[in-house]
Amino acid sequence: MKILVPVKRVVDYNIKVRVKSDGTGVETAGLKMSMNPFDEIAVEEAVRLREKGAATEVVAVSIGVQQAQDTLRTALAMGADRAILVLTEESPEPLAVAKILKLLVEREKPELVFLGKQAIDDDMNATGQMLAGLLGWPQGTFASKVEIVDGRAEVTREIDGGSETVSLTLPAIVTADLRLNEPRYASLPNIMKAKKKPLETLQGADLGVDLTRRLTTVSVAEPPSRKAGVTVKSVAELVEKLRNEAKVI
Repeated sequence: MKILVPVKRVVDYNIKVRVKSDGTGVETAGLKMSMNPFDEIAVEEAVRLREKGAATEVVAVSIGVQQAQDTLRTALAMGADRAILVLTEESPEPLAVAKILKLLVEREKPELVFLGKQAIDDDMNATGQMLAGLLGWPQGTFASKVEIVDGRAEVTREIDGGSETVSLTLPAIVTADLRLNEPRYASLPNIMKAKKKPLETLQGADLGVDLTRRLTTVSVAEPPSRKAGVTVKSVAELVEKLRNEAKVI
């Protein structure tokens, strides 16, 4: 079984982002960039499935600027077998990403596409679902456990109030949640080996997918500063403040 794992280059989650002075987005110049954490979990799970013998090859894919190959090298160092970079001038929107991935799926013919449930930069949580819709494949979103049993993917997924397990016929789409695993650190020997693994580059403009942006950012602003807390002297005073000031009861 071949597994395709799309990964996205985002501002590192440990970095405190700053809003641009004109309110059009966040500053990225000079900031550390890394793999989207949910995608890192997807890569880890795909590699584990290969190590268990449930998969034979893990192919990492990224869509974006030239620097995204660093993200792909990280995936290769974690254990992916090869990588594909689709070059675009900027990061495309989820629908365009899903259309590009559909073309790659038709070319690579994987039995499983493993994505992070969302990217931490835009939080859209849409690409996996859109890809499943375009391909007409079953999907298991927000996966906290994945097993391959008798040619099917048994996916335990997070839902409101608990979890449920769905059994998917392959090929299928799975999106990873935080509880699925804890990604490994790439060792120095594996980082060196990753430099020799194949990384293919394709031009996004040559794939015939319309990359025109359909969404416009109206404004970006810092969240309001938190107000200092207050100490109450009694339960009655607490209830009064919750009812009349906070208006939560």
